[in-house]
Amino acid sequence: MKSFTIKIGVACLSLVCGTGGMMLSGSVYAGTQEKTVFRFQQLVQGVVRNQDGIPLQGVSVRVVGTNVGTLTAEDGTYRISLPAGSKQLAFTFLGHEEQTLTAAGNVLDVFLKEGGNVLEELVVVGYGSMTKKDLTGSVSTVNSKDFNGGLVGSPEQLINGKSAGVQVMSNSGSPSAGSTIRIRGGASLSASNDPLIVLDGVPLEAGGISGNSGNFLSLINPNDIESMTILKDASATAIYGSRASNGVLLITTKKGKGDQLRFSVSSVFSAQQPWGVADMLGTDEFRALIDSKGNDKQKGLVGEADTDWLQEVFQTAWGTDDNLSATGKIAGRVPFRASAGYYNQQGTLLTDRAERVTGSLVLNPSFLEDHLQVTANLKGSRNNNRFANTDAIWTAMAFNPTQPIYSGDDAYGGYYESLDNAGLPATGANLNPLGLLHQEKHRSHVNRLIGNLDMDYKFHFLPELKAHVTLGYDYAKGEGYNHIPATAANSFLIGGAYDTYEETLKNRLFTGYLHYQKELPDLKSNLELTVGHDYQYWSATRPPITYYNDREEVRSTAIARDQRHTLMSIYGRLNYSYDSRYLLTATVRRDGTSRFSPENRWGTFPSLALAWRLSEEQFLKETSFLDDLKLRASYGVTGQQEGIGNYGYLPIYNQGTPYAQYRFGNQYHLVYRPSVYVRDLRWETTKAFNYGLDFALFQNRISGAVDYYTRKTHDLLANVAVPAGTNFDQMATTNVGNIESRGFEFQLNTVPIDREDLRWEVNLNATSQHMKVTNITMVPDASSVGTYAGPEVNERGIQILTPGYEPYMFYVYKQMYDETGKPLEGVYADLNGDGGINESDLYRYQSPAADWLFGFNTQVSYKKWSASTTLRAHVGNYVYNNTKMNLSAWETLQYVDPALNNLHRDYLRTGFQARQYFSDYYVENGSFLRMENISLGYHVGRIGRISNLRLGAIVQNVFVISKYTGIDPEVPNGFDSSFYPRSRTYSLSINLDF
Repeated sequence: MKSFTIKIGVACLSLVCGTGGMMLSGSVYAGTQEKTVFRFQQLVQGVVRNQDGIPLQGVSVRVVGTNVGTLTAEDGTYRISLPAGSKQLAFTFLGHEEQTLTAAGNVLDVFLKEGGNVLEELVVVGYGSMTKKDLTGSVSTVNSKDFNGGLVGSPEQLINGKSAGVQVMSNSGSPSAGSTIRIRGGASLSASNDPLIVLDGVPLEAGGISGNSGNFLSLINPNDIESMTILKDASATAIYGSRASNGVLLITTKKGKGDQLRFSVSSVFSAQQPWGVADMLGTDEFRALIDSKGNDKQKGLVGEADTDWLQEVFQTAWGTDDNLSATGKIAGRVPFRASAGYYNQQGTLLTDRAERVTGSLVLNPSFLEDHLQVTANLKGSRNNNRFANTDAIWTAMAFNPTQPIYSGDDAYGGYYESLDNAGLPATGANLNPLGLLHQEKHRSHVNRLIGNLDMDYKFHFLPELKAHVTLGYDYAKGEGYNHIPATAANSFLIGGAYDTYEETLKNRLFTGYLHYQKELPDLKSNLELTVGHDYQYWSATRPPITYYNDREEVRSTAIARDQRHTLMSIYGRLNYSYDSRYLLTATVRRDGTSRFSPENRWGTFPSLALAWRLSEEQFLKETSFLDDLKLRASYGVTGQQEGIGNYGYLPIYNQGTPYAQYRFGNQYHLVYRPSVYVRDLRWETTKAFNYGLDFALFQNRISGAVDYYTRKTHDLLANVAVPAGTNFDQMATTNVGNIESRGFEFQLNTVPIDREDLRWEVNLNATSQHMKVTNITMVPDASSVGTYAGPEVNERGIQILTPGYEPYMFYVYKQMYDETGKPLEGVYADLNGDGGINESDLYRYQSPAADWLFGFNTQVSYKKWSASTTLRAHVGNYVYNNTKMNLSAWETLQYVDPALNNLHRDYLRTGFQARQYFSDYYVENGSFLRMENISLGYHVGRIGRISNLRLGAIVQNVFVISKYTGIDPEVPNGFDSSFYPRSRTYSLSINLDF
């Protein structure tokens, strides 16, 4: 091979020496006044993987004794030419032990052990990144290799059970349902408790969009995500100021790396089965019950069929998740990553389906001798949903099991219905669940485009100073329609129903900040200073909606909506370290929001954090088994302004309904009505302390963190009753009350076995959370029991907010039992001793919030095999079983003359004649242990032109152990009412890199 000469400036040396530096194979570093000539004689290629066999991207591959090097691509592959006389290659990667190997042939595959100096790993924080050892706040990062596997429809499911203090609960078993994310339980009551989600530097708007209101985050492809970082305490979150009271979730997506064009293909194929249904009477049990206790009319309503309605409305659901990505360099100069994904998942409830098509493109070139780093990121998605009418779950539980699915004639689509004397669907009777599912069509299409441009410039005349600018844009449009034909019993009396809808969301962002970093070796100090400005604008618009019947007659209308709000911010952060032992972080952010009046518009949110690395002190520095020991303490103030509307401080007039028009002469005119408003609406603020300990032992074989925190939230944004005549409604959102919370978190990561062919990891996290309401009324009233809240039972909230107690405790009567343990109907404890049973005997009993949350995950890899599992547990949470209460009393057997309803099997135990709405008998212990997933994988490796092949099998939602008698102990708000059951999912996966 011909020799050649390359002349490159010394400035390029920083590329190779620094982490993330890169040079094309065969490149040579030399001084500007010198020439170095290499004669290349051997081409070596291979794949670098971790001990689990997963390819590693960005591994530095260097020829020992030279400056020739390259980086591995996304699929872990590399190609490098060895100069004459060189045989050894050095492989280095953060968080892994360096290996130096001799290339005996043209192929050299490498497995890197985890280890090395993991404290030098970079962790993404707000407006930048820091090394793990320099963190002063409570921060947790979950990388892609630790994500939950299987069929994952939305990004938040990737980290469920992986981090202390973080709770992710899917809201139902529907593929279009979202999740409730809580970091340290949330800090508010009526305002939002959702964390701020930041995608590649762009803060996303909370909530959903028409056509995908349940899960806006699902429009992001989980396969494109590199890592997710959770900011928990006020020191870590205060840089985001007014939106950070509930924590911050930072999502970082994958970027282009490597020199050569590489492709990666993955596919997951799954089958889902509904996991658990209500325990209703079987057909024979139902017949026997009516024969023994029913009257003649009821006996006459018993049919000849044997229909298991729950089995009829649920199905085995099939799904697939396919992804293709490509990485490399355009024209050998511009690193890129492009991806496309297709996700299609049926719901276990008939007619329920979610489909998503995604695409992304990332360009991350550098210019001006790497002084200017540019990242252009574009993500697009289209969701196509068909929503099932979930009322069919309730009617399937309650529908008469002795009646057939079909009636035998054409009326009402041929489905059997309970009819009155006129042959019309009986008012108040349950409708045929199959008719609700098959006759109705509810469809939507949602398009979303998220783009951001990051420019990071390191000044030539002052390399310690850099300027960063982010321009972001998030656009989404949802549209859909609902159609119920006139032949369907559900809309027969109004001649059918049809409407279309659409909504457009826009989110524009400008971020600009300066970052100065200076090493001061004479002072043993390191100084970092960040100052910046943000501007973000959101809008949500919707045209008027007209509701028709099948004859195109107008049934009703809804007015157009135009919602906008703006947030402007200035902020600063100081990081200082002395002798790598004493660390300080101070931040301050000042936010101004359009949601408050000019006099209350601006809020200031400071924080201060200190850390002491004891492991760097002389009395511990020589301790061989101690890698890191750090004490942390922080205090900060964060804000809240989500979940309250955009114009709550303004007097707004809204158009009245067509049914409330005013007559002038012979004409009727629509009127405008004033809406409730509070001029003095202002920031909800949370003041928090956090005390923590980080540790790492035995070359990071054992590591973890312990945290204790306290929070006090003042000026709660809450919807409370207002004195009569003082506003335009009985309830108003205003600043009232305070809550306190405290918690303990423990995270432990261990590697019990680490051998050449065998590695075993065990990780455990535990969280204890307690919250108390300290004030919730505008005017103190000692006689008040509190404010009813939560889901309604018999027209009042089943939960209550009372000062001195946990929020949302169940407010119920204490059930009395006979000597056999059978509950006595209508017999409750006289708690106040007045000789009677009334509302004064209601008491606060348990809470939906768990006292303890546990997460456990373990991974084992042996040669080319790997296995893993994740388990979660909640202890001390309680659930109100509304399904059982509403279906296990004799009075629920028949609401109307033409129809009978099935009963819950619990009726056979209680024999209740009437529903016991507020009995604590229905408040059940919901503590549980859930195996989230279990997986098995085999890494085939290189086959022909395929550089890497991996096969896997996984089961999700494997089992739940609980004393709870309902469908699932993990339900929103601790209220189980015809819950759409989660699924047990069986998946097979294949991954190919080439």
